[in-house]
Amino acid sequence: MNKKSEIICSFCKKLKQKVKFLAVKNENAICNFCINLCKNIINKKLYNKKKEFTTKLLKPFELKKYLDSYVVGQEQAKKILCIAVHNHYKRILNIRTSNIRLEKSNILLLGPTGSGKTLLVKTLAKVLNVPFIIVDATSLTEAGYVGEDIESIVSNLINIANNDIKKAERGIIYIDEIDKITRKNKNVSITRDVSGEGVQQALLKLIEGTICNVLPIGEKKHTEHNFIKINTSQILFICGGTFNGLEKIILDRLRKNFLGFKNYYELKKKNIDNFNVFSYIQSEDLLKFGFIPEFIGRLPAIAFLENLSENILISILTKPKNALVKQYQQLLYMDGVILKVTGEALNLIAKKAFLQKIGARGLRNILENILLNVMYEIPERKDIIAVVINKDSVLENVLPKIFFK
Repeated sequence: MNKKSEIICSFCKKLKQKVKFLAVKNENAICNFCINLCKNIINKKLYNKKKEFTTKLLKPFELKKYLDSYVVGQEQAKKILCIAVHNHYKRILNIRTSNIRLEKSNILLLGPTGSGKTLLVKTLAKVLNVPFIIVDATSLTEAGYVGEDIESIVSNLINIANNDIKKAERGIIYIDEIDKITRKNKNVSITRDVSGEGVQQALLKLIEGTICNVLPIGEKKHTEHNFIKINTSQILFICGGTFNGLEKIILDRLRKNFLGFKNYYELKKKNIDNFNVFSYIQSEDLLKFGFIPEFIGRLPAIAFLENLSENILISILTKPKNALVKQYQQLLYMDGVILKVTGEALNLIAKKAFLQKIGARGLRNILENILLNVMYEIPERKDIIAVVINKDSVLENVLPKIFFK
């Protein structure tokens, strides 16, 4: 490096004339190619550190406070969920320091359609910052039958975690419509029940915790391929369903044991809607419903959701951070239009949804129908400044009031 023309990169030995830039310090030099290479190596190291599971262990009341911002009501269900989730991740973070082996507590959610089961689980996964997937139990079958086999559940979770196995092992899997995989009848059938008891049997080891060999998404099964190994003992499984018919099973049992249930008839006479039958659920009721004992044992934490009253439905429309009215207001605001819903209209929308008996889902359907024609025209019109939904828009199915410039 005595002559300037002979200055070369100390790392790749490229001449100064062959590179765009050469930084020289004393008798050492580095070119732009080597600088970029070093930068990529450093970034990769930093990225891998960020990918490690660093979720802060939130206390149950902190989790519930976050849920309260997005989900109205369901106080008991929130508490049960928050305690179970807190204990699950506390167990994971202290698994090596504890002398006592702590068993995993998976969760069973019971409640009518539209009561907020999926929203609760989604919101928890968001605050915990863990991979989360929803699986429909009705699509699952035993291995070897037409349908989605059990291993594909874990494959989907790995895919959501961008193939980061450690991250996937701390994720949450929500199996919806779990009540649809019960035994079809009490008698043992000669033919296989591939979408009922068979699926329960197949799910047992997965839910309890096992080393699972799965294929990457899109890969076909063949002997030469290297399977991905994942430990499901740290994955939290939450199962949910409407459980139509379970209430009758619980009530029949309570009638037989009325001596230990003095106020049952009084409560029923007063108002059956305010009497949450699911709060008296026992394992024998789930057994009679069609679940096998081993499957019930894998879901020790049971949370039940109540039917949504008209007052709760009104709150869902306006109070949460992502309230339905706020969502539609934001959509119209993007086109420079203000949306207002009168108090009378809110009451009528809630009443209509309550009578439909499909919970919060009914609210979105009603609002969508009311605003259908308005939302169709607004993007093309520049003279509309405000839209008001009043009682006539709900009762008479007429267009909301439109205010022009």
